[in-house]
Amino acid sequence: MDVSLFDFELPEECIALRPAHPRDSARMLVVHPDGRLQHVRVRDLPEFLRRADTLVVNDTKVIPARLHGRRLPRAGSEGDGAKIELMLHKRIAPDRFRAFARPAKKLAAGDRLHMGEALPATVIARGQAGEVEVQFDRAGAELDAAIAREGEMPLPPYIAGKRKADAQDTTDYQTIFADRQGSVAAPTAGLHFTPELLERLSQEGIARETVTLHVGAGTFLPVTAADTNQHRLHAEWATVSDRTAARLNAAREKGGRIAAVGTTSLRALETAAGDGGTIAPFAGETALFITPGHRFRSAEILLTNFHLPRSTLFMLVCAFSGLQTMKRAYAEAIRERYRFYSYGDACLLFRAITPA
Repeated sequence: MDVSLFDFELPEECIALRPAHPRDSARMLVVHPDGRLQHVRVRDLPEFLRRADTLVVNDTKVIPARLHGRRLPRAGSEGDGAKIELMLHKRIAPDRFRAFARPAKKLAAGDRLHMGEALPATVIARGQAGEVEVQFDRAGAELDAAIAREGEMPLPPYIAGKRKADAQDTTDYQTIFADRQGSVAAPTAGLHFTPELLERLSQEGIARETVTLHVGAGTFLPVTAADTNQHRLHAEWATVSDRTAARLNAAREKGGRIAAVGTTSLRALETAAGDGGTIAPFAGETALFITPGHRFRSAEILLTNFHLPRSTLFMLVCAFSGLQTMKRAYAEAIRERYRFYSYGDACLLFRAITPA
């Protein structure tokens, strides 16, 4: 499909730089199966679910993946070396990560880096689009602890370009479900939940299951191709456990619906679902790119934030609820000054009655 179909104008003032407090006070635009739009709050979510339904959340935990430091001077050169920023996005060994470097042109294989006070590393290779492979002098839990001390929360570029990450982001940019460390971006739909909302959902008989999808930095990369067929997602690690798969299949047999919290949960479920809709256990990498025309096999409902123009995430929601429906919904959200992106408001989508 032509990528320009997924373009729209978004005023700068609609980009949220801080989340709503409390989290479930964020606005929520409900997009009904017939395209009808309804304005409520995230705290109203239980009113749109049934007793037999199951929420599926992503339990990934964001690591402080943005590191600042220097490239040490090369032999025969003067000065204290170039300033370097690394955005870790994929662990490939106990002591190695793939990362996006800025400025990558300052780096070459063999360069020594000092990232902060306690993270010496060596550049192993430099790839395309600013990607490098780095090997740290520490490994395993010792490396994890050093990254936690030296790194900062990897706020998306549209926030980081307007303000620096601070101590409040350590809490704000982590969901209440965060348990398994590995993401370099938050599964942002999960940011809206509070203990009070979870208690209300439980009282209404709404079950909750977890999957894991470790969000990579590729989620921030723009779609530069002119056609969706020419774009490829960076692979991300996903897990759907035996227990989660069994419980979801049993709930659906009893007439319950699956409500995916976030596009990451939905992509994990769609990766694990077979042609007949049965969800199987899964553990591995997924690079599933969902665009209009995709036949959904798992969730009937999706809670998600408002996404960037021409992004893979906006393409996904258009596949779920229909391209024209979502363009109309986003136009309404902009008119009503909803808050967009990671720290913004939410929309609750029901799968389109007719194909996108």
